[in-house]
Amino acid sequence: MEFAGPLCKEQGVATRSNIRVIPTNSENGNNGSNNSSNLKAPATAASSSSLDGMLIEAANKAAVDLFLGPNTSAEDNSELADGKLYPEHVLPTSPIIEANSLVVVFESFDNLNFVYATPGAIFSNRNGHFAHDDFIGKPFGCKIRSCNNRGLGFLYLLRPTAELWARSLNHRTQIVHELDASMIVFYLHLRPNMVVCESGTGSGAMSHAIIRTIAPKGRLHTFEFNQMRAERARDEFAKNKCDHLVTVHHRDVCGKVDDGSKGGFGLGPQAAHAIFLDLPEPWLAVPHAAYTLKPNGRLASYSPCVEQTQRTIIAMRKAGFHSFRTIEVRLREHFVDEVELELPPKAKLPRGDATSGATAASTVRFLSTCASTVSGGSTMIEYSGDDTGAEADNELTEAETAETEATEAIGVGAAPGADGGTGTSTGTSSNGKRKRMVCARPFATMRGHTAFLTFCTVGNKVHPDPNDKASSTKS
Repeated sequence: MEFAGPLCKEQGVATRSNIRVIPTNSENGNNGSNNSSNLKAPATAASSSSLDGMLIEAANKAAVDLFLGPNTSAEDNSELADGKLYPEHVLPTSPIIEANSLVVVFESFDNLNFVYATPGAIFSNRNGHFAHDDFIGKPFGCKIRSCNNRGLGFLYLLRPTAELWARSLNHRTQIVHELDASMIVFYLHLRPNMVVCESGTGSGAMSHAIIRTIAPKGRLHTFEFNQMRAERARDEFAKNKCDHLVTVHHRDVCGKVDDGSKGGFGLGPQAAHAIFLDLPEPWLAVPHAAYTLKPNGRLASYSPCVEQTQRTIIAMRKAGFHSFRTIEVRLREHFVDEVELELPPKAKLPRGDATSGATAASTVRFLSTCASTVSGGSTMIEYSGDDTGAEADNELTEAETAETEATEAIGVGAAPGADGGTGTSTGTSSNGKRKRMVCARPFATMRGHTAFLTFCTVGNKVHPDPNDKASSTKS
């Protein structure tokens, strides 16, 4: 992935500004050449010379404060206060798909896949067969047609990100979805070039989110007790070109495996800035996390049950953590589209007596037309008048029925007029107006699973190694 690549230097605002420390000349303004033109206004020349010197000194002081910080002597570090020494470090991005590049395949709105663009390979799905040779050389975001089915099948080629990778990867375990991953990165206060530990590699979705944040010179130590999953994750990191930022450890940090190995992270005391735990029993790893974290380091635990969270917080308190915060977040997506809706009628319907067949018939036509227009079908609303001998008057004649069907066919609403007749409007609703608006409806399912995120901070106290306590207890 490109976010794990090395940074390159480019000219930025600082390099183009040409800001630097200007060397001052102590003899400036004291050259002793007082000719006749300077005799007329000696005070003006002297004041002008002193003003230039004051401006140069102020500019040099501002340049030193800008590049080296305040309270820095300009005489000792003047060569470092130069804008040319501070180019911008940017991440190089290639808009073209190259051979062996990771490509996220957009098949449908809720179906993503991934491929490594290999010359001569074929990607097949329900839309058809797609040659990888058609991928290579194309820009990210392009639309590719299938080789078969007369080219009717298509897909989109997307640039890989941590979020798209989480939605397209093969699940070996339950993953941390993008919303939870963003909260973890935020509340762990992750920044570039930090050292982070992760226990529970799983499918590697959270690992890629952490790697993107700590790049370009950070280090992620991820721990997995299952050897097969650890090897698969190591291979994926290498294929995604981010293995130089991550070290995969086959190790049980809880120390429950009876193979003679000890628990913990094995990095020594105060070695990591932050630790993320995604374990069935995270409370067993909390003492090891306190030993490995730097002073004021952050710890996060991801548990699906609140009972696990309660037990983990108890262990955190015993280990000297503070500033607890437990949250639960769920992602509810909405389908947003622009639709055209008919405005409701504003005309007041006349209220006739029970023997007013014309009013009843016109009301039936109006309601049936509205129902047909809204639902798009031929739904009719039946009207049942009072049993007063006026049933024949309430029934629609053949001409009136033909008129109603004609208005429904062209989408014309029929509204009763003031005299009990029918008023029509051409091609719109009963009041002749339609309105376009943006509507949103939530999806029936929410992606992800219920989980509780617990965050806390370790203090400045130096914690002993829990493995030493366990060894002394056994002896």
